[in-house]
Amino acid sequence: MQEALTNVAKHAAVSKAHIQLIYAPDQLVITISDEGSPLPRPRARGGGFGLVGMRERAQSAGGRLHAGRRPEGGFAVTAELPIHV
Repeated sequence: MQEALTNVAKHAAVSKAHIQLIYAPDQLVITISDEGSPLPRPRARGGGFGLVGMRERAQSAGGRLHAGRRPEGGFAVTAELPIHV
């Protein structure tokens, strides 16, 4: 999820991100989101594979990753990761 925070800094025209952790006995859900901005931010250099890599890492741990624009504006990345005891 460090990559999600990096993406906020690189791609969102905002100065802060929101981090939400939800812990259950069998799952950890982490959401990184921003509220977006009416001001466009210059496109960051390099195409990168941030979301693809995050999705692959979540799947390798038996989890899932969801990423996309929020209806109220901004962007969110949510990882649902199983907890193996």
